[in-house]
Order: sequence, then structure tokens, then C-alpha cells
Amino acid sequence: MTAELVRGQNHPLSEARLEIRVSAGTPVVAAATLSDESGRIRGVEWVAHPGAPVLPGLEVSRQAAADHRLAVDLDAVAEAVHRVSVLLALPTGVGGPVAFGSLAAPVVAVTGLDGSKVAGFTLTGLGPESAVVALELYRRQGAWKVRAVGQGYAGGLADLLTDQGLTQARQLASGINEAVAQGLARSVPAPPSRTADGDRSRQAAASTLGPDQGGSAYGNQAPQVAADAMASYPTGPGDPSATTQPGTPAAPGTGGPVDYSHPRRRNTAPPPPPASPPAEPGRPAQPVAGDATGWSMEERLYNQVWGMFEDLARATAAYRSAVDFADTRMDRELDEVLSDPRSRIGGQGDAARESARAKHAQLVDQARQVLDRDLAQLAAEAEVVEPALPPAYARWDNPAWHAYRVPMEMPMALRLGDLHLPESDRLRIPMLIRLPLERGLWIDSGRTGAPDGSFLDSHELRRLALDSAVAHTARLLAVHPADEFTVHVVDPAGSGAQAFAPLVRSGVLAAPPAVGAAGVADLLTRLTEHVDLVQMAVRGGAADSLPPDFDTAQQLLVVNDFPHGFDDRAVTRLRYLADEGPAVGVHLMLVADREDAAGYGPLLDPLWRGLMRLTPVPDDHLADPWVGHAWTYEPALLPPGSQVLQQVLAQVAEGRRLRRD
Repeated sequence: MTAELVRGQNHPLSEARLEIRVSAGTPVVAAATLSDESGRIRGVEWVAHPGAPVLPGLEVSRQAAADHRLAVDLDAVAEAVHRVSVLLALPTGVGGPVAFGSLAAPVVAVTGLDGSKVAGFTLTGLGPESAVVALELYRRQGAWKVRAVGQGYAGGLADLLTDQGLTQARQLASGINEAVAQGLARSVPAPPSRTADGDRSRQAAASTLGPDQGGSAYGNQAPQVAADAMASYPTGPGDPSATTQPGTPAAPGTGGPVDYSHPRRRNTAPPPPPASPPAEPGRPAQPVAGDATGWSMEERLYNQVWGMFEDLARATAAYRSAVDFADTRMDRELDEVLSDPRSRIGGQGDAARESARAKHAQLVDQARQVLDRDLAQLAAEAEVVEPALPPAYARWDNPAWHAYRVPMEMPMALRLGDLHLPESDRLRIPMLIRLPLERGLWIDSGRTGAPDGSFLDSHELRRLALDSAVAHTARLLAVHPADEFTVHVVDPAGSGAQAFAPLVRSGVLAAPPAVGAAGVADLLTRLTEHVDLVQMAVRGGAADSLPPDFDTAQQLLVVNDFPHGFDDRAVTRLRYLADEGPAVGVHLMLVADREDAAGYGPLLDPLWRGLMRLTPVPDDHLADPWVGHAWTYEPALLPPGSQVLQQVLAQVAEGRRLRRD
């Protein structure tokens, strides 16, 4: 029986293994506390949070997200635990909303493993609160019940945990916020929500796992799977380096709204997407490029790529959940066999063990068949989408680049590479980030966690990282109109001269690369003054009064071999540009080794967390905003021997010359 609860109402629970599903419309932190008979938390080890997500009988998400799945096994919690409280909090220090009162009311649902809803609660009436006890599961006369609480705290997690009797509340709240900030720095920002009109081909592939699998409908109800996302990105797809209300996706790494206004958008409803060819009975509809909602084909393709990314994440989560359920059930059945002395040996025990293994194999095979079917549909969609992508979204080997011409306006997004999961290694999803950039890029030239275990020496990694930075820079230049994107390069020791040569020879740089400490200081000073001047003009309402020779184009500063050649003043200015620059069109791209930068201590930690980490070799360091999978990122590198980079840069340089003439 399903119950829609109001504040203070309770409802009995007939199952011990449950999921608690949270839908908040914006990234929130989900945590849970265990308390004793008197309602007190006995220590930090009784709190499950992104920094320590697993407790006996309880698991929460490792990052902030708009949708969460908390796993609960009431039979596995300690005897001393009499209450499990589910907490929601808004991330602090990342630029997102600061109070629940400014958001749509979060919804919390308690469900069985088969997705059947037991009880639901909508947290209405919240105002300045930034943390709230959503509901609690509690023991009463040997049975468990759920109670809708909805108690908010304007002082955030620290006040909430203090109220529950935790003496180390403020230290723990600070640690949770730090863990969440690091998670947001490496998570893929959420795309705009898709409507049913844009999902026709996907709906044809939707499926529901059987009741024994703990799965749910592919594409909209995947269970939360915690994934440790190693070291940071984004934005992702990133930009890889986190989930939102329809039409207001989270800004990369911030959780804040993104302005979706676009020069080609109209105020009327968008035209419908192209119709898919009619499907044969019993077969999914044939995929069509641009089969998503949007004002233009570019926007439709953007939304379709994000739809493929989300579908793959949720389909894989459903498969992993089904396998986990099969493993858990087999372990339980084998434990039952071993716990009975009469069945430990002999034919009865062997038969029981064989039966448990057979049921496990059947469930896993069934889940894999569903996943393979969904992967086949996504692969067919990728085959028609990839050739249709415009240059900004396309790989460097796409023929679209051979017909490249300098655009008249900036595109919606940019491709920074590809993403894939272990279960679908051959299926690549383009990693698209919105433009203009809202955070800089950290191209990691240090050790990586390459999934294939490959090892490269430091010199080779630095070379690959610099080549990757040049490829990203060239793509950014290519997708902007002439003279609307200015690139500056800092190369203190001149070690990147060979890699930067195509940019220098083509004449697309604002000036030759700055070298030496004096060159670094001079360029950073000029860009800092640029940011200050634009900020003053905007705040004073005098944006039109900037000097006639002032460069109003987007600015990109590429820094090679950071932090070598940087003194404390230069590092401070670089941090200022990272924090204040994106809002006024000044962006950073650092080629750096995190271990080298560690010598500056905590001074550079905000810079590391604030930039989107990309790698020059495949690395599984990115997380999606729905279920937290660790995605393998592959950089968008130029094909060996290709001349496309030189051809594109020549077009950019010619476009600038014509514009100035």
C-alpha cells in the first residue's frame, strides 16, 4: 500500500531492504545519520555522507546531485540503532542556491527493491533553510516505520548535526562540504531535462527489469550507484570536469543556473523534431539524427547527445544494480545453507548451492540481455548522430572539418573528447560543454589512472598534455567568429615552443608566447587589469564606455608547465583570473602536474578544484550527475599525420585578416 505522507505522519514498513529516492531539481547533498534510543548520534562514525558513504545497512551518494538513490537494509543496521534520519543539504561555497525556499519542493520516496513505492513525502513550506531532515526510519515495538519530518535548519548541516547531539558537528559539516566541493569539481554537469517529445526513439528501447532484479525502467528510474571518481574534472560530458529543473541545467561545477538564451532562439514554441521512420512491429524505431526538441538542428543534436549520455548511464546503473542484487541473494542463500549443519555436506547441500548459483547466473544473464539490447539501440543512434554533428561537436577526423569555414556566431557547445563505460567499451558518447566557458581547464600532465594500466614516462605525458592543450585551443579558436576569441600563451622556459609552433606560425595568437618571469608577470598584470576594467564598467552601468581600442573578445590564457616560473604574486593573480575571469570572458587553460603544484600547499587547492581536469590519455576520473558512474574520458586528439589543424588555423587567420580589412 502506498502512502503520501504529510509532516509528522508515519507509515509501517513491511520490507527491510529499501531504496530512498530523492528528487530535488538542483544538486543537493544526501546524507543519513544513525541514532540510538534517545535520538543521539554517538559519533561521526554514525553519519553516512559523501566523504564516508557506506555504513552497515546504509549507503548514500558520493556527490551532490538532483536525483539520489539511498540504499537501506534495516536488518543489517546495528542493534543499538533505533533511528535512521535522511538529510538533505544545499552545497556551500559552489555558487548554487543558498536556501530551499528558492527552489521547487524536494520529493522523497521510500520504495522496495522492485521500484514499488511504499511512501512519499513532498517537503513543502521551506524558507531560508539550507539543510533539512527529510524523513526518518525508526523502530517501534520490534517493527520499523517511516515518519515524514521536514525539519529545516537555516544554519545548515552544522546546526542540524548539533541538534542531533553530535559534538563534532561543525568539523564534520566542514568535511562534508569539502568532499562535495571536490565531487562537483570532477562531476559532469547536468544537461537540460528532455521531454517526451524528444525521446521517441529512446522510449521504444525502454524496458523494465523483473521483480527479482531490483531494476527499474531504463531511461528514467535507475538506482543510485556510488562511484569513486578518483581525481577531479567536470564538465561533464562532463565540462566532464553535476542536475536541475527543466531548462535550467547546473552550471559546470557550481550547481547554479545557466542562461540558455541563444541568438537564434525565438519566443514561440520550438518546431517538432524530425519524425523517426515507422518501426516494424516488435522492433524499436530507427534512430534519426536530431530526434530531440530544440530551436535548431544544432540544439537538437546537443540535446540528443545528452540524452544518449543519460540513457547509457541509467541503463548501466540498472544492470549493475541487478548484478549486485543477484550477488547479494546468492550470498544470502549460501549463508543459509552453511548455517544449517544438516545441509553443509551431502547431496542436499550440494543441490542448494547449485540452485543458488543457477539462479544467480539466470538473473545476471537476463540483466545482460537487457543491457545488450539497450546498447545496440544506442550504438545504432550513435552511427547516425556522429556523421551529422557540426564541426564544434565533431571529432577531428569528421569530414565536417574539411568543409570548415569561420562561423558567423558562437555555437551552443564544444566537444572536448569522448566518454565511455566498461560495460560498453565500444560505444563512445561525445563530451560536450556549453559555451561560453564557465570554468577553466586543467590539462593534467602528471600520472593518471588509465584504465588499461598503461604507463608513460613524465616527458611523454607532458608532450601529450601540451598537444592536447593545443588541439583544444585550436578548436576554441575555430568555433568562434573572427576576432571574437583572443589567445595568450605563457611558456616560461620555452619548453613548449615546438607544440605551440602551429599557433605561432598561423598568426592566431595575440602575441608571441610570454617567456621568463618578467613575461609571465607582464601578461598576468595586463589580463588582471582587463578583468578589473570590465568589472568596473559593468557594475557602473558603463559597458559602452570602454576605450575604443579595448579588446572585447573572449580571452583565453594558456599556461604551459605550471607552476614553474610562477612566484607567489603570479600564482595569486592566476587564482584571481580563475575566480573572476569567466564572468567577464577571461578563461584559463593550465598544462600542469598536480604533484608539481602540490609544493605550493593549500594555496592552489581552490585552483585545482575550480578548473575542469582533462587528461591527455584515457582516464576514468569523471562522474555523471545522475548515478555517479566513473566514466572513462578520452581526449579529442588530432589523427596522426593529419593536416586538419593547419588547415583550420589557416582559415581562422584568413577570417581575421578579412575582418580587419
